[in-house]
Amino acid sequence: MSFSKWIGGALGWSFGGPIGAIIGLAIGSLIDSMTNGSNDPLLGERQSRSRGRSTYRTQPRQRPQTQSGDFEVSLLVLASVVIKADGKQDQRELDFVRQQFLNMYGKERANRAFKLFKNISKQNISVRPVCLQIKQMMDHPSRLQLIHFLFGIAKADGFVTENEVKQIYTIAGYLGISSRDYESIKAMFYNSSDNAYKILEIDKSATNDDVKRAYRKMAKKYHPDKVIHLGKEHQNGAEEKFRQVQMAYEQLQKERGF
Repeated sequence: MSFSKWIGGALGWSFGGPIGAIIGLAIGSLIDSMTNGSNDPLLGERQSRSRGRSTYRTQPRQRPQTQSGDFEVSLLVLASVVIKADGKQDQRELDFVRQQFLNMYGKERANRAFKLFKNISKQNISVRPVCLQIKQMMDHPSRLQLIHFLFGIAKADGFVTENEVKQIYTIAGYLGISSRDYESIKAMFYNSSDNAYKILEIDKSATNDDVKRAYRKMAKKYHPDKVIHLGKEHQNGAEEKFRQVQMAYEQLQKERGF
């Protein structure tokens, strides 16, 4: 199976805009290296479809449903940005990305995704236009899932650097993620006395009824069914966020005795 057929069959809105350009260059480089410049008809079809498609800025206002491939390539692009945020590519972070791909996609698709990821990482990516495309075209639960994955990458070497935090914060802002949602997801990767409150997006002055309401709200927000349209391969991360919300609530139940 060619790279263009593998990724092209699952792509929707990300054929166009800055993400389409990044992926097109990465796929083209891979095909060149594998075929010594021979033509891949499926790549040509992908490029033709991309040219015939309007850019993300001129799409109708109704947001199209994000397909599995759209989420995947968005993840690949943003992961390549975060993994270089501290000025180097740590092998543990690369191993984490590879393992996540294996968990989500299986060996064959993961190998292809990782090859594409390495080619994307060689590019100088402008973060803002990429994120604005994602913000306009991707639903909010899927964008939350992207932020969760990016923190997982940053934490893979055991420590989230200040530069990585700044980069993910910048990405979250461009993606239209609120500061409370950002802090909630960030708290899932740190150990501190008030993490449970941050995950539930409340402060320590909250009443027990406030805690219960917050739990119901966050459980609904992070429920895995919110990203069911991305395919089963992308639901594991959503299930992890959901478990973190449950654990935060159970911790406060124990501490407060209700």
